[in-house]
Amino acid sequence: MRLLSMLLPALLLPSLLLPAASRAQEMEADRFKDVVITRTELGPGLYMLMGAGGNIVLASGDDGAVLVDDQFAPLTERILASIKEVTDQPVRWVLNTHWHGDHTGGNEHLGASGALIVAHQNVRQRMSTDQVIQAFGRQVPASPDAALPVVTFSEELDLHWGGHDIQVRHVAAAHTDGDAMVRFVGQDVLHTGDVYFNGMYPFIDTGSGGGIDGMIAGALLGLSLAGEATKIVPGHGPLSDRDGLQTYVTMLQGVRDAVGALVKAGETREQIVAAKPSAPWDPTWGGGFMAPDTFVGIVVDGMTR
Repeated sequence: MRLLSMLLPALLLPSLLLPAASRAQEMEADRFKDVVITRTELGPGLYMLMGAGGNIVLASGDDGAVLVDDQFAPLTERILASIKEVTDQPVRWVLNTHWHGDHTGGNEHLGASGALIVAHQNVRQRMSTDQVIQAFGRQVPASPDAALPVVTFSEELDLHWGGHDIQVRHVAAAHTDGDAMVRFVGQDVLHTGDVYFNGMYPFIDTGSGGGIDGMIAGALLGLSLAGEATKIVPGHGPLSDRDGLQTYVTMLQGVRDAVGALVKAGETREQIVAAKPSAPWDPTWGGGFMAPDTFVGIVVDGMTR
């Protein structure tokens, strides 16, 4: 009996661990089980795909498809199924607007299937090493080799593929230190990545080099690239236009100035958050996943980093 009591924990441990791992997989599957990939035509051969995570742009052509971002890994098959409804060509290129997993989760599958992944050089650097998203205390392990960008750039890159002229431009120190905007010249479409959250306060990853001044500068770059008829695909939220992006810039500038005045006055982070400096904008922008107090705290962190 004594021997049995000593051996029982060792005998039970594998059976306890396996259900835990299985539960984790089930929870991950449950998280996305009801997600439906929707598709909006933006122009000839150009579509916006929405599901869970960052918005996607699909450019189809006779030489193969180009994707801007690819959401979470468990959604890849659903995304590919949506793509097959408009083109029988494989995905040849993937352009990542930054390194976060809700925009790069499909990289591994697509890269292993032969797609060439393109991103700013800081995206490859961050994806190839362990990272921490400090605002949420989340550990992010390094990505497998198949998920890493194989073509990187420092400031800009042009891609001419399948009848599409695509301009990729780096945005410094905005949402992260590796952000990019992607412009489809012929169709007058601009994908801003997470420099623009439409209808909600944005997440600024200050631990990855982001900051509100860079977000404003990036959004202003977007305005300079957009005309009155430009269709603007934000990183999150519904399809937008130049007026929507201008309203977003005005909000960011207002929050930045209100928080900055309190920082300059020597208020602590806790005091600034308690002062509710974002209150004038909260009714319009505070209903997303970034609560106003959380957003203000992140703005402070970026200003005082």
